[in-house]
Amino acid sequence: MLRTQTRQRPQISTVQKQLTPKVLLIILSLASALTATAIEPSKVFDLWPGTPPGEKGDIGPEKDTTKPTDNLIDGKPLIRLGNVSKPTISIFPAPAGKANGSAVIVSPGGGYHILAWDLEGTEVCEWLNSIGVTAVLLKYRVPKRAEVEKHVPALQDAQRAISLVRHQAAEFGIDPKRVGVLGFSAGGHLSAALSTSTKRSYPEMDDADKMAIRPDFAILIYPGYLSVKELGDKPPPEIQVTTNTPPTFLTMTQDDGVRVENVIHYFLTLKQAGVPTELHVYPKGGHGYGLRRTKDDVTSWPDRAADWMRSNRWLERR
Repeated sequence: MLRTQTRQRPQISTVQKQLTPKVLLIILSLASALTATAIEPSKVFDLWPGTPPGEKGDIGPEKDTTKPTDNLIDGKPLIRLGNVSKPTISIFPAPAGKANGSAVIVSPGGGYHILAWDLEGTEVCEWLNSIGVTAVLLKYRVPKRAEVEKHVPALQDAQRAISLVRHQAAEFGIDPKRVGVLGFSAGGHLSAALSTSTKRSYPEMDDADKMAIRPDFAILIYPGYLSVKELGDKPPPEIQVTTNTPPTFLTMTQDDGVRVENVIHYFLTLKQAGVPTELHVYPKGGHGYGLRRTKDDVTSWPDRAADWMRSNRWLERR
């Protein structure tokens, strides 16, 4: 059974106590204005009934690791969530008047080190809601654990998440056969690994784990780790494309430091397997823009992704 998490109010820090009342009032006013416009989940569920597989819980407390010197995206900061040892799913239901029965599990990126929680998470959930899709934000375990491959705990979390979503489909008001994934950067790699999974990477725990682990469609935005340069740009071992791999949408830029070959060679692999695939490569835009609109054309990718979903009838009410 899913366990709902309770939300706790943040504690006042020592720095806040030292601020003058006037400065503190300004800061709190700005924070309140930002919070008022932020989307909030209807529920947050623990993924696992107990301790996640192989979890030792020795990485320190979960926290925003953002530093004052970190870069801004579209002139705004972002939350870099680190030290995640208690994975969850947050449910953002589509508005009743728009809901079409589809759901998408969103996996933020961060190099399997942190999670870009708002840039590639809550902001994306808000966009999905605007097109009638119920969004499920996956908080998977980071950073990578020393004793296993970087993606292993995260893939366990992702497989558990999609099984739980399908098992609870009636409660969430969605169709269990219309559950997709959307991932950015490392989250794109995670979504691809989930899309090509042939078996569960942990022992079944309950009835939820009897549900299918493969998504019905995948949207991968500037994904990483999809091809290995030293292996002639073939996919890594954890990504085994077959004819059963779901339809896939890919977006990247030529100047992405992660290498645009990731999507080009992955597209060719999907094509050779007969998987319906749409690829968009833009000349510039770099990496890590989420869906914040900038002067670069690549940031119009949400429009292209919505067109693709619409053409495949995932935005139709059923």
